[in-house]
Amino acid sequence: MTDIDRAIDELIRQEVTRRRLLRNAGAGALGVSAAAFLAACGGGGIEGGSNKKESQVIPKGKIATTLNFSNWPLYIDVSGKRHPTLDEFQKKYGTKVKYTEEINDNTEFFGKVRQQYAAGNSGGRDLQVVTDWMAAKMIQLGYVQKLDKSAIPNVVNNMTDVLKNAPIDPKRDYTAPWQSGQTGLIYRKDKVGTPQSVNDIFDPKLKGKVTMLTEMRDTVGLVMLGMGKDPQSFTNMDDALAAIDKIDKANKDGQIRRFTGNDYLKDLPKGDSWLVFGWSGDAVQLESDNKNIKFQQPDEGFMLWTDNMQVPVGAPHAYTAEVYMNYVYDPEVQAKITAYVNYVPPVKGVQEIIKKDDPKLAESPLVFPDAQVLSRAKQFKNLTPDQENTLNTAFQKVIGA
Repeated sequence: MTDIDRAIDELIRQEVTRRRLLRNAGAGALGVSAAAFLAACGGGGIEGGSNKKESQVIPKGKIATTLNFSNWPLYIDVSGKRHPTLDEFQKKYGTKVKYTEEINDNTEFFGKVRQQYAAGNSGGRDLQVVTDWMAAKMIQLGYVQKLDKSAIPNVVNNMTDVLKNAPIDPKRDYTAPWQSGQTGLIYRKDKVGTPQSVNDIFDPKLKGKVTMLTEMRDTVGLVMLGMGKDPQSFTNMDDALAAIDKIDKANKDGQIRRFTGNDYLKDLPKGDSWLVFGWSGDAVQLESDNKNIKFQQPDEGFMLWTDNMQVPVGAPHAYTAEVYMNYVYDPEVQAKITAYVNYVPPVKGVQEIIKKDDPKLAESPLVFPDAQVLSRAKQFKNLTPDQENTLNTAFQKVIGA
């Protein structure tokens, strides 16, 4: 077994966080080992048993005239004020998609929908996108519906092989990956130069000009890396708690301007923040408007994640949600999304399509990463319920949530 294969085996057992990938020129293609490593984006369920009720498969029905899709900001193709692939879906199926960018943070979103979902009410949502660890929680609690594989042949046939058997959902009965990516540093080059280390965010010269994420696994994971600790395999909870203590001290000292979800998107262009923990796909969008905004993988490593589509309980148009899932797993459609958002796509054949129009993107090791890039990726340790409660309670106290 090679070193990369050992790393794959370890990562596949781990839980993962959020977000996006930066377009960045460079050699490298998605080889077999790299693809297997990226399969770790599907790692880690929730330990301690499941309260999930046995779900019925979504029944087939008529395609609805509307579909309510809840997603994160800047997470689909855009042209002016339109989303071309959503417009094409409407043209093909007659379904108008109400696309709502309401997910700014996994925990925040869960708090918003929990009572509705527990009552079997989706709040009108037909489709949602959440990160692996939250997707696992939704499955465990019985908050999402079981997919009809016969209704989504493109998902079954075109999903990247290494994503098909995720530990959070071994048969992909409840999830279809949306995109994969990483968490690192986003910065204003004109203000801070080019940061190299996680610990640059603690530089006193940047007091009041830095932000961290409200996603515990992203923020604590990066700080642990900066402290020389491995967020993927730590055995002593004190290592994670020490990272939270460091964050707490920096916050009390006024080093940290605030804790954010995607809302750091406003802080960087305005100059309110100069260096942030952020999701690299956001940097792509920001850099298109301001060339001083860049993304950097810290020397110590970065956090890896996958986001997943799910159909919540009580969704009024559940079958149409499956029709949409099937639609975005058409390689031609997925290529249009990838070309805009620059994530690692979950669909086979996208690289070949993109290569025709954008060879530079097709060679990007961050959109089609190789083993060298992925060897620096980390995922947050799979937590028991008690560990989850301990870390979340401590972290929430620090960020004032």
